[in-house]
Amino acid sequence: MSTPTAPALVGVIGGGRMGAGIAQSFATAGSSVTVVESGREASAAALGRIATGLERAAERGKLGEPPERVLARVSTVESVDGLRPGTDLVVEAVPEDAALKAGVLAAAEQAVDGTTVLATNTSSLSVAELASALKVPSRFLGMHFFNPVPASELVEIVVAPDTSPQAVESALAWTRVLGKKDVVVRDSPGFASSRLGLALGLEAIRMVEDGVAEPEAIDDAMRLGYKHPMGPLRLTDLVGLDVRLAIAEYLHATLGERFAPPQLLRDKVARGELGRKSGQGFYTWQ
Repeated sequence: MSTPTAPALVGVIGGGRMGAGIAQSFATAGSSVTVVESGREASAAALGRIATGLERAAERGKLGEPPERVLARVSTVESVDGLRPGTDLVVEAVPEDAALKAGVLAAAEQAVDGTTVLATNTSSLSVAELASALKVPSRFLGMHFFNPVPASELVEIVVAPDTSPQAVESALAWTRVLGKKDVVVRDSPGFASSRLGLALGLEAIRMVEDGVAEPEAIDDAMRLGYKHPMGPLRLTDLVGLDVRLAIAEYLHATLGERFAPPQLLRDKVARGELGRKSGQGFYTWQ
């Protein structure tokens, strides 16, 4: 069996926290990466996130070459039309809006070769529904990365009904090149990770709402008692309360009342308490 190699050319649509992390990971593995972002400021911000991530990796001894050498493998364009010919993989990492994702994926399909694998980083939306926007859905699947991408060990490979075995095989090989562990799941609302993680997070929020305990106590119970690396409320702050709410609303609509968002979550999002990115969630962040 041949040793998997990194894809030579990778496109990442969206240079936010997740997109920048995906781009950093592939560039570190040796890929030439093109990040699609709209406008000069957004493009510069994406490169800044990647540069900061590489510097931190180097400080921790997790980078085998100088950060600037890895960063030199990353470029930005302002449209999917700028994706390079021969791109092996395009990963969509725009916000969790089905119409937005379907639109950029359809545009990307038109811009790349017929052999390019297309992937979505959605954490909960139906991969099959997104595939309906494509002319060739067989080369499309979910590659659900986790935040922070460079340090996370997991990629959830989501297989839709029309996804070809060849696309899955390529995604698995590339996941392993990144040094990550894969789990393969059938396309279903929330997949495995978001569905289970959200169920725990929503119940923790209900416990705060009911006055059962303070957030830190609930988190410590799971961290110390069940050996979770962090508690569900701190994780909610890191993911973003607005992101958690959007996923909960989708799963509530598709899977029923057990995923109904607690009022406390709605109230915090309405007040702009979105977690670490806003400075306040269930915890106060510097």
